[in-house]
Amino acid sequence: MNPLLLLALLAASSTANAIVIRDDVDDSDYRIAASQFPALADMPGEGHGVLIAPQWVITAAHTIPAHSELQQVVVNGASRDVERVVIHAGYEKLPQALINQALATGDSILAVMQIASSDDIALIKLAQPVTDVAPVTLHDGGAEPGQIVKIIGKGATGTGAAGHDSAGPNRTQLRRAFNTITSAHERWFCYVFDEPSVALPLEGKTGSGDSGGPALVQVDDQWRLVGLAAWGFIHGDFRTQRPGLYGQLTCNVRLSHYMDWIEDVISP
Repeated sequence: MNPLLLLALLAASSTANAIVIRDDVDDSDYRIAASQFPALADMPGEGHGVLIAPQWVITAAHTIPAHSELQQVVVNGASRDVERVVIHAGYEKLPQALINQALATGDSILAVMQIASSDDIALIKLAQPVTDVAPVTLHDGGAEPGQIVKIIGKGATGTGAAGHDSAGPNRTQLRRAFNTITSAHERWFCYVFDEPSVALPLEGKTGSGDSGGPALVQVDDQWRLVGLAAWGFIHGDFRTQRPGLYGQLTCNVRLSHYMDWIEDVISP
């Protein structure tokens, strides 16, 4: 099992429902057709990426298979061959010692501190340009507290009242939800899944299997990519709590921090 999932983080991790939703809003209000965001890339099994150029998909580094070469991703329902993967030099996998410590004590704070200091971002070059999908525009204006983000994914689902099953399934139906950024840091911006009394009408959070999926902000009439789903944090003993409950924190890769790196990689 993915160690980030064991720590109730938003693991890279794939089928039934996605995005954790309000318990007082019908699930059908959250579901969307694939045609509403065709630039979403599905990683093998679970996890996502986003098409940002005809030949490039961006994702969280921890979605890249650890022990095998990434050969294909799916964009707009079609398998696309992968030419190469570029993982940020600052990405560090979670040490097994920290995983063991967290599992033994139920306290994931040291593991989260390690994850938060890592550059969890990767770029995937496709063997051929995608011609049937328009890439998503990157938002270089940052992500700031108070901004509303739209999140999209096919990962684990449930409601804020009950959470979701940490054992999966981690690939379900496509959903979108909204949330409000509560904090922003150098590498990350984060939001809290609020209870219905103070939540947005379609408030939600990403679930296990949504990692690498998009967080979008609206600029004029266009939704631009501002972040990637990455990890979350559960206060207290994560072994006894279900992920996805109201009050839990979710953090996303803050793409404005990586604009120069992205440009250096994708521009010959």
